[in-house]
Amino acid sequence: MLTGKQKRHLRSLAHHLTPIFQVGKGGTNDQLVRHIEEAIETRELIKISVLNNNSDDPREIGEELAEKSRCELVQVIGKTIVLYKESTDHKEIVLPR
Repeated sequence: MLTGKQKRHLRSLAHHLTPIFQVGKGGTNDQLVRHIEEAIETRELIKISVLNNNSDDPREIGEELAEKSRCELVQVIGKTIVLYKESTDHKEIVLPR
């Protein structure tokens, strides 16, 4: 579980990232979750955008993706989701205590 200070730090790092995945009208699926797990292992912090043709709530999508891919939901702002998971092999982000 991330503290408020850690989430603030991760949000500042994520500000300059571009979304690498998109959730369309089909919603989430196992293949998307698998791709997120692979990407988050190497990057630790990723952004996902929810397209306008998806009528689901972005916060619910973010919570579902975080749960299924076993990572932390850092932020949902508008239709952009930020996820974080500490990497075992490619650790680059140092979180404040």
